[in-house]
Amino acid sequence: MRLVIARCSVDYAGRLTAHLPSAPRLILVKADGSVSVHADDRAYKPLNWMSPPCTLKEGDDERWTVENKAGEKLIITMEEILHDSSHELGVDPGLIKDGVEAHLQELLADRMETLGDGWSLIRREFPTAIGPVDILGRDADGTTVAIEIKRRGEIDGVEQLTRYLELLNRDPHLAPVKGVFAAQEIKPQARVLATDRGIDCVTLDYDALRGIEDDKLRLF
Repeated sequence: MRLVIARCSVDYAGRLTAHLPSAPRLILVKADGSVSVHADDRAYKPLNWMSPPCTLKEGDDERWTVENKAGEKLIITMEEILHDSSHELGVDPGLIKDGVEAHLQELLADRMETLGDGWSLIRREFPTAIGPVDILGRDADGTTVAIEIKRRGEIDGVEQLTRYLELLNRDPHLAPVKGVFAAQEIKPQARVLATDRGIDCVTLDYDALRGIEDDKLRLF
């Protein structure tokens, strides 16, 4: 990971345009190729970012241009670099799920038919270069489905599933791969983002799954 603290301005050019005026900011360049720009607030959420796959070009004019395969560009104009360092973090062991989340994964993997007639399991914890997909399965039409399971579904979970889908869809043996975001509770903002990205949302009833009281999940 590369950490750069710099006074800079940022311009985004894509489906929309956006401009961040000059200010001190933190820029993260991760090993997966993603680039994100952060201020000293907003918790984990960046001011702007570009998800992989994308390319970063550092020009002689102190201008960074980050471009993705859709032609969208993030242009960072450096005025003063205050810090620039790189660190090797190694392979991350991944998130250790809490008991409820892990049990939801186990229950849903055993009862894939609750997502629809003819659905089947390929594998739990399907490995990828950026971490394991909770469940990889197939729907009744034979389409590969990546399922991300959360106790509480928020925007970061949708972003995580989006990264998995981008990677999985590069594999000709799996593509096309569609996504399902499953949680006991899904925040409205997460649902809107998922819908915009073509990801289905499923509300899980943990008690019903445990007690095998209701074989129907609510699909929105």
